[in-house]
Amino acid sequence: MTKHSQSVYIVDGARTPFLKARNKSGPFSASDLAVFAGRELLARQTFSPEELDEVIIGCAIPAPEEANIGRVVSMRLGCGKDVTAWTVQRNCASGMQALDSAIKDILIGRHDLVLAGGCDAMSHAPLLYNKVMVNWFAQMMASKSVWQKLRLFGRLRPKMFAPVIALIAGLKDHTVGFDMGQTAEQVAYHFGIDRQQMDEFAVESHLRLAKAQQENHFNDEIIPVFDAKGNAYEFDDGVRHDSSVAKLAKLKPFFDKKFGAVTAGNSSQITDGAALLLLASEEAVKKHKLNVIGRIVDTQWAGVDPREMGLGPVHAVPPLLQRHDLNMDDIAAWEINEAFAGQVLGCIKAWQDTDYCKTNLGLDAAFGKLDQAKLNVDGGAIALGHPIGATGARIVLHTLNVLRREQAQYGVATLCIGGGQGGAMLIENVSSAKAGK
Repeated sequence: MTKHSQSVYIVDGARTPFLKARNKSGPFSASDLAVFAGRELLARQTFSPEELDEVIIGCAIPAPEEANIGRVVSMRLGCGKDVTAWTVQRNCASGMQALDSAIKDILIGRHDLVLAGGCDAMSHAPLLYNKVMVNWFAQMMASKSVWQKLRLFGRLRPKMFAPVIALIAGLKDHTVGFDMGQTAEQVAYHFGIDRQQMDEFAVESHLRLAKAQQENHFNDEIIPVFDAKGNAYEFDDGVRHDSSVAKLAKLKPFFDKKFGAVTAGNSSQITDGAALLLLASEEAVKKHKLNVIGRIVDTQWAGVDPREMGLGPVHAVPPLLQRHDLNMDDIAAWEINEAFAGQVLGCIKAWQDTDYCKTNLGLDAAFGKLDQAKLNVDGGAIALGHPIGATGARIVLHTLNVLRREQAQYGVATLCIGGGQGGAMLIENVSSAKAGK
C-alpha cells in the first residue's frame, strides 16, 4: 500500500450527546440523532446542503422505517433529491467506514464535498418473533377457512411467544458462538489481565470524562438536542461521578458467570448517539473558502481471529504508522474505543509482547509501549457509551479536537470490530490552514 498523494480535509464535525439506554426506548431514533448533528453542522458552512456531493451514514441497527438511513438523513437535512446517499455497516466501525468510503471517493476524484459519519439508537433495537412463531403467522395468513385458523390457534404454545432480542443476537458472533463479552474474556485471559485491572481502567474512564465535562472539553463537539416535550439533552449522561473500584467489585461477571471478570461496569454502555464530519478535497476547500481543522492522513483495516476480536487495533495500527515512518511516540493523542476494559488493556499488552508481535504481526520486535497518559484523555465508551454506528466517527472527531487543544500534530483513532476486525485512522491537526493558502 502507498501513501495518499492527495489530501482529504476535515472541515468541521459535530455529534449529539451520547444518551444511555435506560430499560426503555430513548426519545430519539437513529435518524433523528443524525439529523440533529447534521443540521447544526451544515448551518455553520458557507455552502448550502444541496451543494454536497454525497451523504454516507454508518448504522448497525436502523429501524425498519429507516431503510437506507443515509438517504433518510440526507432528505431530512434538505440536501435535495440530487444528492446521493447511502448506508454502510461494519459493526462497531460503521461510522469509520463511512468516513473511509468518503475518503476513497474524494481521492479518486468522484466527489469533493461529502457529509459522513454514523448513528445508532441502540435503545430502539427491536424484539423479534422466533422462527416457530414466524412460521405460525405465515400459516395463519395462508389459511382460508375459519376451521383452519382455529386449528392453528390450538397449536400455540407459551414458548412460541419468547422474543428474539435483536440487540443480544447482534452482539454475538454466530460464526464462533461467542458473545462480544466472551471475546473480551479471551483477550484478558491471553494477556493475564485480572478483574482489578479492568475495574481500575473503568473507573479512570469515568473520572476522565467527568473532568472533561467540568472543563468544557466537549463544547465544540456536542450539539444539544431537544425532544418533543422540550426536554434538553446537553451532555453524555452515562458518566458515574462516584465510580470506584470498590463499587465495581460488587458487580457479578456478566458473560462468563462462573470464571469471568468482564462485568457491566467494565464494559461499554448501550447508548444512542450520532457523530458526523464534513470531508472535503483541496478543490472544495478553495471553492467554498472553507476553514480546515484537520486531515485524515490514512486508514488501515485488519482481520483477526473472531474469538479475540478485541485485538483488531493491534493489527491495524502498526502498518498504518510504518507506512508514514512514524512510531508510537510520534502520536500525541490516542483514541482506542473502550468496548471492554480488558480488551483495551489487551491491545496495550500485545504491542509490548515480543512473541505476539513476531508471530502475529511479522515484526522483528515488540511494536512499542503506549503512553496511557495520551490514551482516551477525556474518557471513553465505558463512561460515555458506544452507539455502534456512531463511535467510529466520534473517536476520529475527538482525536482531532484533542490535538487542537494540545496544539499537537498526529493522532490515531482505532477500534475493534465484531466479527474479528480492526480499523485505524491517522489524523493530522492542520487547524491553522485556510482556504486558498
